[in-house]
Amino acid sequence: MFSPLLVPTYGVAIAFWGSMLAITPSPVRWRLLLAVFGVTCILPALLIYGMHRAGMIKDPGLNERTERTIPYLLTAVSYAASAWILAHAHAPGWLWLFMIGGMVAVGVNALVNRWWKISAHLAAMGGLVALAFRIVEKQFVFPGVNFIWIVIATIIAAGAVGTARVYLDRHTLGQVAAGFCNGFLCVYIASAF
Repeated sequence: MFSPLLVPTYGVAIAFWGSMLAITPSPVRWRLLLAVFGVTCILPALLIYGMHRAGMIKDPGLNERTERTIPYLLTAVSYAASAWILAHAHAPGWLWLFMIGGMVAVGVNALVNRWWKISAHLAAMGGLVALAFRIVEKQFVFPGVNFIWIVIATIIAAGAVGTARVYLDRHTLGQVAAGFCNGFLCVYIASAF
């Protein structure tokens, strides 16, 4: 439910239905949301599955730190493609820069994972929380939307995902915290422009 491949779609959905972008015609919002879903979820999932079938990686869940580099780089490219799609659809800069921040966070994760297993799940959730914060800070909340509940929900979801990753013994508390900080900072800084 909170796979790093799904979180960009959640972020775009929050932006399209909770921010001033809610005035965008519904068919345009759905078309762009499906494009983001296809590029940042379906395409990387198929590539990871293909790598697994070809014997390039043992576990399609990428639980082995040493097998994450190529899938992460492919995911970073998919984030860049999604940013390009949103920018060419005339989305505001803060939205397509959400994807650029996510791309940078994935790149940082790929680099750090060469030596230490940082949490990609929490990097994605940190980016989602940063996007929610940015929408509130820039006062882009759509009138009538009680956006504080969206912010609270993203924070609770991030905490739940982090707790689950530690409970399942996939990461340590430090790896989860580092992942969250990475995602939050990359998206928050990128979306400031």
